[in-house]
Amino acid sequence: MTKPDAPVRVAMLGCGTVGSQVARILVEQADDLRARVGRPLELVGIATRTRRDRPGIDPALFTTDAAALVARPDVDLVVELMGGLHPTLELLMDAVAAGKSVVTANKALLAQHGGQLFEAAEDAGVDIYYEAAVAGAIPIIRPLRESLVGDAVTAVKGIVNGTTNYILDQMHTTGADYGDALAEAQQLGFAEADPTADVEGHDAAAKAAILASLAFHTRVGLDDVDREGISSVTSDDIAAAEQLGCVMKLLADCRVSPDGTIAVGVHPSLVPVSHPLAGVRGAFNAVFVESINAGQLMFMGPGAGGSPTASAVLGDVVTAARNRVRGVAGPGESAYSTPGITDPGAVLSRHHLALVVRDEPGVLARIATALASRGVSIQAVHQEQFGGSGTARLGITTHLAAVAAIATVVAGLEASDDVAGPIRVLRMEGN
Repeated sequence: MTKPDAPVRVAMLGCGTVGSQVARILVEQADDLRARVGRPLELVGIATRTRRDRPGIDPALFTTDAAALVARPDVDLVVELMGGLHPTLELLMDAVAAGKSVVTANKALLAQHGGQLFEAAEDAGVDIYYEAAVAGAIPIIRPLRESLVGDAVTAVKGIVNGTTNYILDQMHTTGADYGDALAEAQQLGFAEADPTADVEGHDAAAKAAILASLAFHTRVGLDDVDREGISSVTSDDIAAAEQLGCVMKLLADCRVSPDGTIAVGVHPSLVPVSHPLAGVRGAFNAVFVESINAGQLMFMGPGAGGSPTASAVLGDVVTAARNRVRGVAGPGESAYSTPGITDPGAVLSRHHLALVVRDEPGVLARIATALASRGVSIQAVHQEQFGGSGTARLGITTHLAAVAAIATVVAGLEASDDVAGPIRVLRMEGN
């Protein structure tokens, strides 16, 4: 029989920037955490790839044998901060099968194997918490998982990658081109040496899959997310955004389509300056939620970094430990709904088309006719002289139109004599 004052024993997998902060807080704030949990939290081991000292952490805690640490019978709770898919998945499945609760910040793992983990946790009667997997310190998982569970969420839109938000913000505020803004982000530590996961939208897509799964009570995988990164964004795109009273953001957009299916995508988008997401600057993240009864809700804060992310991890640790002390499990996966994923071509969006056309009578009329033939309605047109070479730069803003319809019209226009060169197509937030 467990003693009333027996500690809740915690094992950690990984001890990088976030993990070292979590370990430090577990030790330095032990008394406060004990008061919140009702029992002591005892860090009993940390698995790392190599054994090396971390300041302020007892070297005796470290091991390179993660499997043995997870298998220890005295471990109650496993905190996973090592990242990757394998052997991480296998380690966490072993932990759950042994009756240990799990806290993780691994968005890629959850986006690809979350269903498997949640089913195993349900069978074992243990918890899986993952607040830090999306948007760092911002509390968005628990509101979607618990606070809004009695409501009907219709849309979740967010800036969920600080690297891309910093780059785009610099392009707007300093006039830097994409390459220079990326280099500065790397110099400041906001971007990795290999920034592909961030700038091509892979990181944001994993987070979008998690948000959509929670918001719409279904399973959305990484392959369900229509994705485009920001590496093709140019200074001309930024200028067009500003001319339209917008800012460019890499937007994770999860919403219920008119036919009831779920549209999930990540794209560079023109966001009107009047929208709350437009004011999110630098490396900050924000998530905007729309629901039937609560209306519009906004969550904003640091999306990454050791201390902010550690805050989210520790919140989950305390919650999971409390449940352990009381002999209960928190809310599990809510995936009762199977609405299906909207075909990417059927997703409705406003669009901005930037094109260079022959500057002569009848061209605009023919372009308008081509758009109308596919059911695309023009909201506004802006034209300016271009280079004195008999061409003009044209900007066309559409009302809501299917992505496939826009693609078909653009392909036809690019093949016509009226258009000189490729047409740049950007999505616009709003109806």
